[in-house]
Amino acid sequence: MSGITVTKILRNEDREHALDIINQVFCIEKNWIGTTLNQIPEDIESSTQCSWFIAKIGGQPAGLLRLLYDPCLDIPEEYGVKLMPGIDTESLKRTGKFVEIGRFMILEKFRRNHRVALRLMRAATAEVIERDYTHFITDVFEGEKHSPLNFHTRVLGFEVIGKHLFGELNCSSNRIILTLDILKLYTRVKDSKSRIYQELTEGMRGIFEKKGLLQKTLIS
Repeated sequence: MSGITVTKILRNEDREHALDIINQVFCIEKNWIGTTLNQIPEDIESSTQCSWFIAKIGGQPAGLLRLLYDPCLDIPEEYGVKLMPGIDTESLKRTGKFVEIGRFMILEKFRRNHRVALRLMRAATAEVIERDYTHFITDVFEGEKHSPLNFHTRVLGFEVIGKHLFGELNCSSNRIILTLDILKLYTRVKDSKSRIYQELTEGMRGIFEKKGLLQKTLIS
């Protein structure tokens, strides 16, 4: 199989490919949304609140990931959020600077290739660190056939902080709220011989060193 490339979406051609991925996965396969209208802004190259990344295999669109910077951590009451004991929104706000991972999807025919998801995460993490953000937050569906819950928690080290039943997507499954301390992840896996972790952290050390974060936490 030809190599995997991941690029930030800045061109209309990539935006159209991304909308097609959303249509195939979220509209047709999952039926979580009814239309791709307004999913990706037309002036995406000037957006500072969101970043979109597209993965391709041999030039073919394969996967997609969206970053939303500074998401509102005060989740609407109608979502029915239940946070884990000892966790509240005010303590989360004091934890660090958050970026929400959303619209993270891989086309079905490429789903067995875990490197697609890893490459998307690597590109997203690099941009987040460069912009001085420290934590990811995301929702995954509990019990959904292709839920990345195990991948996120067992491989990446996301921590469960709560649940809610309702949200913007048309799915009856519980949403599991996850957070990830990016520097904590790097500290845990930086010396691992696992190809998965080497794939994920490639290039991260240089960014951390440039910003002096490794020295500050005595993990260099």
